[in-house]
Amino acid sequence: MSTVTEPVEVASGYRAGRTLPLRVELVRQLKRRRTLVMGAILAVLPFVLLVAFAVGGEPGGRNGQVTLMDTATASGANFAAVNLFVSAGFLLVIPVALFCGDTVASEAGWSSLRYLLAAPVPRARLLWSKLVVGLGLSLAAMILLPLVALAVGTAAYGWGPLEIPTGGALDPGTAAQRLVVVVAYIFVSQLVTAGLAFWLSTKTDAPLGAVGGAVGLTIVGNVLDAVTALGRWRDFLPAHWQFAWADAVQPHPEWSGMIQGTAISITYALVLFALAFRGFARKDIVS
Repeated sequence: MSTVTEPVEVASGYRAGRTLPLRVELVRQLKRRRTLVMGAILAVLPFVLLVAFAVGGEPGGRNGQVTLMDTATASGANFAAVNLFVSAGFLLVIPVALFCGDTVASEAGWSSLRYLLAAPVPRARLLWSKLVVGLGLSLAAMILLPLVALAVGTAAYGWGPLEIPTGGALDPGTAAQRLVVVVAYIFVSQLVTAGLAFWLSTKTDAPLGAVGGAVGLTIVGNVLDAVTALGRWRDFLPAHWQFAWADAVQPHPEWSGMIQGTAISITYALVLFALAFRGFARKDIVS
Protein backbone atom coordinates (compact mmCIF):
# COMPACT_ATOMS: atom_id res chain seq x y z
CA MET A 1 0.00 0.00 0.00
CA SER A 2 1.58 3.24 -1.10
CA THR A 3 1.21 6.55 0.62
CA VAL A 4 0.79 9.65 -1.49
CA THR A 5 2.23 12.83 0.03
CA GLU A 6 0.51 15.95 -1.16
CA PRO A 7 2.86 18.83 -1.98
CA VAL A 8 2.86 21.74 0.44
CA GLU A 9 1.59 24.88 -1.23
CA VAL A 10 3.77 27.95 -0.83
CA ALA A 11 2.51 31.45 -1.44
CA SER A 12 3.77 33.03 -4.63
CA GLY A 13 6.82 35.19 -4.01
CA TYR A 14 7.46 33.79 -0.52
CA ARG A 15 11.13 33.42 0.34
CA ALA A 16 12.06 32.28 3.84
CA GLY A 17 15.40 34.04 3.62
CA ARG A 18 13.72 37.37 2.98
CA THR A 19 11.48 37.34 6.05
CA LEU A 20 12.32 39.72 8.91
CA PRO A 21 15.12 41.57 7.06
CA LEU A 22 18.04 42.77 9.14
CA ARG A 23 17.26 46.42 8.38
CA VAL A 24 13.72 45.99 9.70
CA GLU A 25 14.91 44.39 12.92
CA LEU A 26 17.66 47.01 13.29
CA VAL A 27 15.19 49.88 12.97
CA ARG A 28 12.88 48.23 15.49
CA GLN A 29 15.69 47.87 18.03
CA LEU A 30 17.10 51.36 17.44
CA LYS A 31 13.71 52.91 18.19
CA ARG A 32 13.48 51.22 21.57
CA ARG A 33 14.01 53.37 24.62
CA ARG A 34 16.56 51.05 26.21
CA THR A 35 18.81 51.42 23.14
CA LEU A 36 18.72 55.20 23.37
CA VAL A 37 19.29 55.19 27.14
CA MET A 38 22.26 52.84 26.89
CA GLY A 39 23.80 54.93 24.12
CA ALA A 40 23.38 58.07 26.21
CA ILE A 41 25.03 56.45 29.25
CA LEU A 42 28.07 55.38 27.25
CA ALA A 43 28.36 58.79 25.60
CA VAL A 44 28.17 60.58 28.96
CA LEU A 45 30.80 58.45 30.74
CA PRO A 46 33.83 60.27 29.23
CA PHE A 47 32.40 63.60 30.40
CA VAL A 48 31.92 62.17 33.90
CA LEU A 49 35.57 61.08 34.02
CA LEU A 50 36.65 64.45 32.61
CA VAL A 51 34.82 66.26 35.41
CA ALA A 52 36.25 63.81 37.98
CA PHE A 53 39.81 64.58 36.87
CA ALA A 54 39.06 68.31 36.81
CA VAL A 55 37.71 68.22 40.36
CA GLY A 56 40.19 65.77 41.82
CA GLY A 57 43.26 66.96 39.98
CA GLU A 58 45.55 65.04 37.70
CA PRO A 59 46.09 61.41 38.71
CA GLY A 60 49.46 60.41 40.04
CA GLY A 61 51.22 57.18 40.80
CA ARG A 62 51.27 55.69 44.28
CA ASN A 63 54.41 54.30 45.90
CA GLY A 64 56.36 55.11 42.77
CA GLN A 65 54.16 52.84 40.63
CA VAL A 66 52.48 54.30 37.56
CA THR A 67 49.37 52.65 36.11
CA LEU A 68 47.34 53.34 33.00
CA MET A 69 44.91 55.37 35.10
CA ASP A 70 47.76 57.65 36.14
CA THR A 71 48.40 58.60 32.50
CA ALA A 72 44.76 59.45 31.74
CA THR A 73 45.40 63.17 31.23
CA ALA A 74 48.53 62.75 29.12
CA SER A 75 46.65 62.81 25.79
CA GLY A 76 43.38 62.04 24.12
CA ALA A 77 44.61 58.52 23.33
CA ASN A 78 45.44 57.89 26.98
CA PHE A 79 42.04 59.20 28.03
CA ALA A 80 40.32 56.83 25.57
CA ALA A 81 42.39 53.88 26.82
CA VAL A 82 41.46 54.68 30.43
CA ASN A 83 37.76 54.80 29.53
CA LEU A 84 38.05 51.32 28.06
CA PHE A 85 39.97 50.12 31.09
CA VAL A 86 37.38 51.28 33.64
CA SER A 87 34.40 50.02 31.63
CA ALA A 88 35.57 46.73 30.12
CA GLY A 89 35.14 44.72 33.32
CA PHE A 90 31.50 45.56 33.98
CA LEU A 91 29.94 48.54 32.20
CA LEU A 92 30.39 47.13 28.70
CA VAL A 93 28.92 43.84 29.88
CA ILE A 94 25.54 45.52 30.37
CA PRO A 95 24.81 46.61 26.77
CA VAL A 96 25.90 43.20 25.48
CA ALA A 97 23.59 41.41 27.92
CA LEU A 98 20.81 43.91 27.22
CA PHE A 99 20.91 43.82 23.43
CA CYS A 100 21.32 40.04 23.22
CA GLY A 101 19.21 39.03 26.22
CA ASP A 102 16.21 41.29 25.73
CA THR A 103 15.69 40.66 22.03
CA VAL A 104 13.73 37.36 22.00
CA ALA A 105 12.37 37.42 25.54
CA SER A 106 10.80 40.84 25.02
CA GLU A 107 8.84 39.54 22.02
CA ALA A 108 7.56 36.68 24.18
CA GLY A 109 6.74 39.11 26.98
CA TRP A 110 4.71 41.25 24.58
CA SER A 111 2.95 38.11 23.24
CA SER A 112 4.14 39.02 19.75
CA LEU A 113 6.58 36.15 19.23
CA ARG A 114 3.96 33.70 17.99
CA TYR A 115 2.63 36.26 15.53
CA LEU A 116 6.12 36.78 14.10
CA LEU A 117 6.44 33.05 13.58
CA ALA A 118 2.95 32.91 12.03
CA ALA A 119 3.94 35.56 9.45
CA PRO A 120 5.53 33.06 8.65
CA VAL A 121 9.11 33.77 9.76
CA PRO A 122 11.18 30.55 10.13
CA ARG A 123 12.49 30.12 13.65
CA ALA A 124 16.11 29.95 12.58
CA ARG A 125 15.67 33.09 10.48
CA LEU A 126 14.08 34.97 13.39
CA LEU A 127 16.91 34.01 15.74
CA TRP A 128 19.56 34.81 13.15
CA SER A 129 18.16 38.30 12.51
CA LYS A 130 17.89 39.07 16.21
CA LEU A 131 21.34 37.70 17.01
CA VAL A 132 23.08 39.65 14.23
CA VAL A 133 21.35 42.89 15.22
CA GLY A 134 22.05 42.28 18.92
CA LEU A 135 25.74 41.68 18.27
CA GLY A 136 25.86 44.68 15.92
CA LEU A 137 24.41 46.99 18.56
CA SER A 138 26.83 45.57 21.13
CA LEU A 139 29.77 46.33 18.85
CA ALA A 140 28.39 49.81 18.18
CA ALA A 141 28.25 50.45 21.93
CA MET A 142 31.89 49.44 22.30
CA ILE A 143 32.91 51.71 19.43
CA LEU A 144 30.85 54.65 20.69
CA LEU A 145 32.59 54.85 24.06
CA PRO A 146 36.23 55.16 22.88
CA LEU A 147 35.23 57.46 20.00
CA VAL A 148 33.54 59.92 22.34
CA ALA A 149 36.38 59.52 24.86
CA LEU A 150 38.99 60.19 22.18
CA ALA A 151 37.17 63.33 21.04
CA VAL A 152 36.64 64.59 24.61
CA GLY A 153 40.19 63.71 25.66
CA THR A 154 41.73 65.36 22.61
CA ALA A 155 39.73 68.53 23.23
CA ALA A 156 40.76 68.58 26.89
CA TYR A 157 44.33 67.23 26.84
CA GLY A 158 45.43 67.52 23.23
CA TRP A 159 46.29 65.13 20.43
CA GLY A 160 49.49 63.32 21.29
CA PRO A 161 51.18 59.96 21.71
CA LEU A 162 49.83 57.23 23.94
CA GLU A 163 52.12 57.20 26.97
CA ILE A 164 52.73 53.73 28.35
CA PRO A 165 52.93 53.34 32.16
CA THR A 166 55.92 51.01 31.91
CA GLY A 167 57.83 53.51 29.79
CA GLY A 168 57.84 54.64 26.23
CA ALA A 169 55.05 55.91 24.02
CA LEU A 170 53.14 55.08 20.86
CA ASP A 171 52.76 57.73 18.19
CA PRO A 172 49.16 58.85 17.55
CA GLY A 173 48.77 56.79 14.36
CA THR A 174 50.01 53.59 15.98
CA ALA A 175 47.97 54.32 19.12
CA ALA A 176 44.78 54.62 17.06
CA GLN A 177 45.48 51.26 15.40
CA ARG A 178 46.14 49.59 18.75
CA LEU A 179 42.91 51.02 20.19
CA VAL A 180 41.02 49.44 17.29
CA VAL A 181 42.61 46.11 18.21
CA VAL A 182 41.64 46.66 21.85
CA VAL A 183 37.99 47.34 20.96
CA ALA A 184 37.89 44.28 18.69
CA TYR A 185 39.32 42.07 21.44
CA ILE A 186 36.92 43.41 24.08
CA PHE A 187 34.04 42.65 21.73
CA VAL A 188 35.26 39.08 21.20
CA SER A 189 35.77 38.59 24.93
CA GLN A 190 32.15 39.66 25.53
CA LEU A 191 30.79 37.04 23.13
CA VAL A 192 30.41 34.68 26.10
CA THR A 193 28.08 37.15 27.81
CA ALA A 194 26.25 37.57 24.50
CA GLY A 195 25.86 33.80 24.20
CA LEU A 196 24.59 33.46 27.75
CA ALA A 197 22.11 36.29 27.31
CA PHE A 198 20.85 35.04 23.95
CA TRP A 199 20.44 31.46 25.19
CA LEU A 200 18.54 32.63 28.29
CA SER A 201 16.42 34.91 26.11
CA THR A 202 15.12 31.85 24.25
CA LYS A 203 14.32 30.12 27.55
CA THR A 204 12.27 32.78 29.34
CA ASP A 205 9.51 35.28 28.69
CA ALA A 206 11.06 37.73 31.18
CA PRO A 207 13.66 40.02 29.54
CA LEU A 208 15.08 41.10 32.89
CA GLY A 209 15.62 37.45 33.77
CA ALA A 210 17.72 36.86 30.65
CA VAL A 211 19.68 40.09 31.01
CA GLY A 212 20.18 39.71 34.77
CA GLY A 213 21.09 36.06 34.44
CA ALA A 214 23.79 36.81 31.87
CA VAL A 215 25.23 39.64 33.96
CA GLY A 216 25.09 37.51 37.10
CA LEU A 217 26.87 34.55 35.49
CA THR A 218 29.52 36.91 34.11
CA ILE A 219 30.10 38.26 37.61
CA VAL A 220 30.38 34.70 38.94
CA GLY A 221 33.06 34.06 36.33
CA ASN A 222 34.98 37.12 37.50
CA VAL A 223 34.72 35.95 41.11
CA LEU A 224 35.97 32.47 40.25
CA ASP A 225 38.90 33.98 38.37
CA ALA A 226 39.90 35.78 41.57
CA VAL A 227 40.17 32.44 43.41
CA THR A 228 43.86 31.73 42.97
CA ALA A 229 43.42 28.29 44.55
CA LEU A 230 41.90 27.15 41.24
CA GLY A 231 45.34 27.43 39.71
CA ARG A 232 45.52 26.49 36.03
CA TRP A 233 41.75 25.87 35.91
CA ARG A 234 41.32 29.64 35.68
CA ASP A 235 42.83 29.50 32.19
CA PHE A 236 39.52 28.01 31.02
CA LEU A 237 37.52 30.94 32.35
CA PRO A 238 36.78 33.72 29.82
CA ALA A 239 37.14 36.27 32.63
CA HIS A 240 40.78 35.27 33.07
CA TRP A 241 41.65 36.81 29.71
CA GLN A 242 39.39 39.87 29.68
CA PHE A 243 42.26 42.32 30.23
CA ALA A 244 44.73 40.58 27.92
CA TRP A 245 44.21 43.54 25.57
CA ALA A 246 46.62 45.52 27.75
CA ASP A 247 49.40 43.61 25.97
CA ALA A 248 48.39 45.38 22.75
CA VAL A 249 49.24 48.84 24.08
CA GLN A 250 52.92 48.10 24.56
CA PRO A 251 55.90 49.15 22.40
CA HIS A 252 56.26 45.50 21.44
CA PRO A 253 52.78 43.91 21.68
CA GLU A 254 52.36 40.41 23.01
CA TRP A 255 49.58 38.45 21.28
CA SER A 256 49.61 35.07 23.03
CA GLY A 257 47.21 36.10 25.81
CA MET A 258 44.72 37.60 23.36
CA ILE A 259 44.91 34.54 21.13
CA GLN A 260 44.12 32.24 24.06
CA GLY A 261 41.34 34.53 25.26
CA THR A 262 39.85 34.70 21.77
CA ALA A 263 39.86 30.92 21.43
CA ILE A 264 38.20 30.43 24.83
CA SER A 265 35.54 33.09 24.20
CA ILE A 266 34.61 31.92 20.71
CA THR A 267 34.39 28.29 21.86
CA TYR A 268 32.01 29.09 24.71
CA ALA A 269 29.98 31.45 22.53
CA LEU A 270 29.50 28.95 19.72
CA VAL A 271 28.26 26.31 22.16
CA LEU A 272 25.80 28.75 23.74
CA PHE A 273 24.52 30.02 20.39
CA ALA A 274 24.06 26.42 19.22
CA LEU A 275 22.08 25.61 22.38
CA ALA A 276 19.87 28.64 21.78
CA PHE A 277 19.07 27.64 18.18
CA ARG A 278 18.56 23.97 19.08
CA GLY A 279 16.30 24.67 22.04
CA PHE A 280 14.24 27.32 20.24
CA ALA A 281 13.65 25.01 17.27
CA ARG A 282 11.92 22.53 19.61
CA LYS A 283 10.23 25.03 21.90
CA ASP A 284 6.45 25.24 22.13
CA ILE A 285 5.74 28.93 21.50
CA VAL A 286 2.63 30.00 23.38
CA SER A 287 3.31 33.72 23.84
